[in-house]
Amino acid sequence: MNKCRLISLIAVAFLLAGCGFAGQKQQEVLQEKIAVRTAAVIIENVPRTNEFTATVQAKVINRIAPQMSARIKKIYVEVGDFVTKGQKLVQMDDNNLEQIRTQFENLEVSFRRIDELYKVGGVSQAEWDAQKTRLEVMRTQYNNMVENTQLVSPVDGVITARNYESGDLFGMSLPLLVVEQITPVKLIVHVSESFFTKVRKGMEVDIRLDVYPDEVFKGMVSLVYPTITATTRTFPVVIIVPNANRKIRPGMFARVTIDLGAEPCLLVPDRSIIKQHGSGERYVYVYKDGKAQYRLVELGRRLDTFYECLSGLEEGESVITTGLNRLTNGAVVELANE
Repeated sequence: MNKCRLISLIAVAFLLAGCGFAGQKQQEVLQEKIAVRTAAVIIENVPRTNEFTATVQAKVINRIAPQMSARIKKIYVEVGDFVTKGQKLVQMDDNNLEQIRTQFENLEVSFRRIDELYKVGGVSQAEWDAQKTRLEVMRTQYNNMVENTQLVSPVDGVITARNYESGDLFGMSLPLLVVEQITPVKLIVHVSESFFTKVRKGMEVDIRLDVYPDEVFKGMVSLVYPTITATTRTFPVVIIVPNANRKIRPGMFARVTIDLGAEPCLLVPDRSIIKQHGSGERYVYVYKDGKAQYRLVELGRRLDTFYECLSGLEEGESVITTGLNRLTNGAVVELANE
């Protein structure tokens, strides 16, 4: 009986030992190391460029109209015509002009006579001064009437609106013509206050237009507003584009790229980034003490084969770039870097 019992105990012991050995083997299989490659998280100076949108505007807009209601005698231009500074655009009715011209010429003759008498003592200083004043007032009225009878362009530009026809009676509600200066044109962009110290007058910028997708136009910052708009936390920046070939027209949609200089950025290789299913979150696996450590990250701009890392990593850490689909948090790994 004792021998049989001893044999049974020995058998049970061997069986338990075998099970323990099998469990150990299974655990070793489960803990098998995964070969991975890593890359370092680095800091580099990278160009800081920002893109802004704007609508092209004429540099100068002039609304052509006389100062009083009058009959339009002749309009010499049409919408789309290019005009030069000083070019005659409209001739208004000149009946009143002829009357004032006659009065002005008569006063000139009278003043010359009084001037001659004054030189020989024939009239007093007061009389001479009074006649001189009347002449100057009439001269001003005459010149003003000339300006309002013969309307000329104050700038080189293009006619963008014509609201009357020859023979119409001009009213005061709408301008007779609109002239816009398009050489150059201007853009106004609204820049975040965080860049206030980095945008300067004279900076060169790149401009792209949807209508000319393969061309890059050059512009220059001509004005940086000195205050911040409190509601938007931005400040306006005016950009001038020469537009010598007149290809750019007011109303076009533009994208403006401003180089704000280089600054140090934390960069993580794009091969290490994993997108969280069902959300927009991104994460990586950091190599630490032979294990893969899950790490949620916040990304910024894509820069070639890297992403700007805004949070979640530090310089010098190593992120895993291969075998990502086999990893879990805490998985045992071994380096296979060359």
